[in-house]
Amino acid sequence: MNLYPLIKPLLFQLDAESAHHLTISALRNPLLRAFSGGNKIEHPSLHRKLFGLDFPNPVGLAAGLDKNAEVIDGMAEMGFGHIEIGTITPKPQDGNPRPRLFRLIPDHAIINRMGFNNVGAIQAAKNLSQRKSKVIVGGNIGKNKVTPNEEAVKDYEICFNVLHEFVDYFVVNVSSPNTPGLRELQEKESLSRILFSLQNINQGKSKPKPILLKIAPDRTHEQLNDIISIVSDTKIAGVIATNTTIRREKLPHYLPSEIEAIGAGGLSGQPLTDISTEVIRYLHQTSGGSFPIIGVGGIMTANDAVEKMQAGASLVQLYSGFIYSGPKLIEDICNQLIKGK
Repeated sequence: MNLYPLIKPLLFQLDAESAHHLTISALRNPLLRAFSGGNKIEHPSLHRKLFGLDFPNPVGLAAGLDKNAEVIDGMAEMGFGHIEIGTITPKPQDGNPRPRLFRLIPDHAIINRMGFNNVGAIQAAKNLSQRKSKVIVGGNIGKNKVTPNEEAVKDYEICFNVLHEFVDYFVVNVSSPNTPGLRELQEKESLSRILFSLQNINQGKSKPKPILLKIAPDRTHEQLNDIISIVSDTKIAGVIATNTTIRREKLPHYLPSEIEAIGAGGLSGQPLTDISTEVIRYLHQTSGGSFPIIGVGGIMTANDAVEKMQAGASLVQLYSGFIYSGPKLIEDICNQLIKGK
């Protein structure tokens, strides 16, 4: 039974971040999880095998919702095929001042400038060690705000080593717009240094883990060509496309002054749908499909997910669409994919 339509109006009466914390608290409680409305869809045609991992279905939870690996079991019960936690930094940090999370309801969008608020790598590892679900978990890692870019590689190395035992794959996040200077690490030299370093550590482990790169949607074709080259050179497992955008297009229900009043942050949801899909299509076509792509950004309906896959994504992830539609969106996507077989 899908109870989210009954719960959503209550959550949306709260400010966005308070609603988020209330949801996380509820999902930590096994008794309250029974009312989450999840309905797992199982079908052989939904299975995907990528970078040595068996995904029961191609619909995952994007990073940013379960930042601290607190509700993996609850999210798994809703039917997600994988859960991505984080972004995790070496040391705990509070993130940016509130308010920092905003719903733009008429345009089915969200703006956030959270700033990598998280409990830090050591506590995240403890939380991961307590999960009961066998769902595939990805660890999305970043650098602390106070770490200068020239020392960023150390932060990624720390997170990689601390979390390695507890996650199934890693995501290098250099594309969030909410940590000053972070996106500069997407440039070829800086990014190659981080990825080569992590791959070197990875190959020294008894069980190496797949490493993916999460990129911004605001890259030029030339910059995307660099990404394709970097993936080939460093031999990482794939790309997650895309993070949130700093653009403010396709918000017809708001005046420019209203958007400006909200301030900086990454825009997600429906305005990002086509932008993200075009990045996926370009990467897939230009690379000749030489690496897997996880599609994320503005998946608000089952058709949006299908379009991402038709553009070249092997898996998809939800964030804003999950906030607006709840767990039924997972079910809808899975059923749509089954019908398409």
